[in-house]
Amino acid sequence: MGAMLAERISGQGRSVVVLDRRPPAWGATAASTALVMWGADTPLSHLARTLGAAEAARRWRCVFAAVGELDDRIRRLAIDCGWRARPEVYLAGTLLDEAGLQAEAKARQAAGLPSQFLGSKALAERFGLPPRAGLISDLAFEVDPVALTLGLLKCAVGRGAKLIWPADVVAIACNETGVSLALSDGNAILARQAVLATGYEAARAYLPPAFELGSSFAIASAPGLAPLWRENALIWEASDPYLYARTTRDGRVIIGGTDEDFADAERRDALLDAKRQTLTAQSGDLLGREGVVAECTWAATFGSSPDGLPAIGRAPGFDALWLASGFGGNGVSFASMAASLICASLDGVPAPDLDCFAPDRFET
Repeated sequence: MGAMLAERISGQGRSVVVLDRRPPAWGATAASTALVMWGADTPLSHLARTLGAAEAARRWRCVFAAVGELDDRIRRLAIDCGWRARPEVYLAGTLLDEAGLQAEAKARQAAGLPSQFLGSKALAERFGLPPRAGLISDLAFEVDPVALTLGLLKCAVGRGAKLIWPADVVAIACNETGVSLALSDGNAILARQAVLATGYEAARAYLPPAFELGSSFAIASAPGLAPLWRENALIWEASDPYLYARTTRDGRVIIGGTDEDFADAERRDALLDAKRQTLTAQSGDLLGREGVVAECTWAATFGSSPDGLPAIGRAPGFDALWLASGFGGNGVSFASMAASLICASLDGVPAPDLDCFAPDRFET
C-alpha cells in the first residue's frame, strides 16, 4: 500500500517521504499470498441487498478498474514481479450455492463485469477440478508481492522520493499548516499531508471498530509440484471462511484459509502445526487428489470489514491525514485503488468514488 502510494504520488511531481519501522516489504507484505482479484469477500449480490444494485456495482467497478490500472502500470514501469494473468475460479460454497452463483453472475454481468457461470461438469472438464459449480472471471493476476513492493519503491526513489527506515512514528499532530510526525529518536517531520498506509498496525487508532483484525494461515509446497489443475487458475470458494489456491513461478502450490477471528500473535502461531494439517487435508478435497504436502507454513494478521471493502479517505476529524487501510481479501487490488483515489484527491477535490470507502461509513 505504501509503495503504491509513493510511486503514484511521486509521479505527480510531489515531494514524498516514506517512513517504515521495518525494512521495506516486511510485515504483512511478506506474508501475502497475492491473488490479485477484483471480487470482494462480500458477494456483489449480497452487497446489493444493503446498498442497492447501483451502489454495490459502483464499488465493485472501482476495484475492477484498479486492477486494470495496476496491470497497465506494472507493464509500463517494467517491474519484474512475476505479474501474470490467470483466470479466477470462484467455487460454490456456504455463502453462495449453485443457484446463488447464478444470481451472482447475473449481478456482475449487469454491472459490466467479466464473469460467467459454469456448471459443475463444465468446470471440472475445463480446469481438472472435482465437479462443482463456479464463476469464471477475467482480469485476475498472480504476483510476487515483495518484488512488486521493491520495484514500486525503486521507481519512487528514482523520482526523488526519500525512503527512511527504521523510522518509528510515535505521535501525530495536525495543525493549520499540515501534519507533524514525531519519531522515536526525537526527530520530527512536517508535511502538508500524510497517509497512514500501515497495514494492520498504527492506523487502528483512527479506524472505527467495524474494521476488525483476525488471523489467516497458509502452506506452500516444494517447488515443481504444479500444475495440479489446468490454466494455473486462481481458485477460491464462496464460503466464510474460504479456502484458496494458486501456483507460483517456480511451481509451488499455495493453499490458504482457515481464518480465525483473533489477532494475538502468540495464540495464532501456536496453531501453525494444526493449521498445516487442516490445510493439507482441505487441499485434497479442493483439488480432488492427495493433499498438498507443506514445505512452508505461515500465519499473518488479516483485516476485514462488514462489506469486504477497505478504508480509504481522510481520517475522521482530520483534513490533512489520510487512511489507506486494505481491510479485506484483496489487499493488492485495494492498494492500487487507494493510490488512485488519494492521488486524485490531494489537491482538495475528492475523487468521485472516494465516499464509497470512507473510513467512517459504518458509523451511525
